[in-house]
Amino acid sequence: MEGNAKDFILALEGLEREKNIKRADILKTIEDALVSALRKNLGKTAQITANIDVANGSIKAFQTLNVVELVMNPESEISVEDAKKHLKNPKVGDTVTNILEVKDFSRIAAQIAKQVLIQKVRGIERENFYKEYKPREGEVITGSVRRMSDRDIIVDLGKVEAILPYCEQIKKERYSNGSRIKAIIAKVLNQNDLANIGEDQTLARYKSAAFKMDKGQRGPYVILSRGNGKFLEELFKVEVPEINEGIVEIKKIERDPGFRAKVLVSSIDSKIDPIGTCVGMRGIRIRAIMNELSGERIDLIQYSADVSTLLINAISPAKANFVKIDSLTEKKATIIVPDDQLAIAIGKDWQNIKLASRLTGWNLEVKSESQKAQEGKEVTDAIQSELSDVEGIGPKMAEVLQKAGFTSIEKLAEMEPEHLCTVQGIGEKTAAKIIEGAKKYLAQSQEAADDNEENN
Repeated sequence: MEGNAKDFILALEGLEREKNIKRADILKTIEDALVSALRKNLGKTAQITANIDVANGSIKAFQTLNVVELVMNPESEISVEDAKKHLKNPKVGDTVTNILEVKDFSRIAAQIAKQVLIQKVRGIERENFYKEYKPREGEVITGSVRRMSDRDIIVDLGKVEAILPYCEQIKKERYSNGSRIKAIIAKVLNQNDLANIGEDQTLARYKSAAFKMDKGQRGPYVILSRGNGKFLEELFKVEVPEINEGIVEIKKIERDPGFRAKVLVSSIDSKIDPIGTCVGMRGIRIRAIMNELSGERIDLIQYSADVSTLLINAISPAKANFVKIDSLTEKKATIIVPDDQLAIAIGKDWQNIKLASRLTGWNLEVKSESQKAQEGKEVTDAIQSELSDVEGIGPKMAEVLQKAGFTSIEKLAEMEPEHLCTVQGIGEKTAAKIIEGAKKYLAQSQEAADDNEENN
């Protein structure tokens, strides 16, 4: 039987235009809803199909029954005798198709379809928002504070609500509802992204923020940031045209959001000073960026291919004397600074040296000239003390040997007297005595080590 549904079809076409849902998807939803409503009356195993004719706005539903000798399941089977009402000569194995009266079920189907369509519309809107915002990762946007979710901030972007997690905020900033906020789109996630974050600690923090504000939203989750380096880089691009033109390049950024940042810059043109370009006339460019970041101190670092120069530059604003490379393979180095520069080089709570280490990728240690001198004296005293333990070497002779570079007792024991005599103040007899004393010292040391091993 047919049920007139022209008005319903027109309404669905309006829905198609407004919500950008394909007509075929809408019709399929209605047909499935009608089948579901009919099955509630005819049985869960009933073989039912429904069809909507868009041309005339009619709805038809059919039930298919298998012809059998003995009916075991009346929901899907019909006897040969009853099948004669529909077929001339029915036999086992044939099928009978009944046209169902749908008028009584159209209202129920409409209610079910409405709920399904609402869910479908929301799902499609979520997918469309995801597709719209995903390519915008890395874009700086401005929104208004909608509300707080624990310590996270929910930001209204117009079409969607975004999240500014606590871990991506500048901690000393405070916002009230309705206030404007500028941030970068750090990540756009959907439910599938959150389910497959793996061991990524940053995404894990985003997931926590998303779940706290969700309230049944189910994504997409637009994650904002004011604390990452990319946000600062985008602010520089706005204020410094030379960066967009490729003349000045930002190599790397490290931040302690709201307090200090280090920006490594270089220039492809030797005539252009990258630091001066970023600072701007009378500091106007860098001041505008700092104001946006609530007064965050920004150290502009000149890039250099020379490691020592780069490391010295990195601890700016402190001035360094020189760098001692402790290990190239492990990237360890010690930077020596004047005594009055030590506190500046280290920074409050070790902030400056930590940022410099992260910026360069080197494990940096800072020492003052006094500390370096004291360490040198302690090393010298230790060497002289050890040499003085050798028979034939007094304190003064130990100092002479140490200054001449003879600091190893093992090497002294292997020398010839003629070689040692080259040191001013040491004659042949003294040289022979020193060498003999060194051999004796090593022998006694070995004997003591052997005894200790036996006792253990």
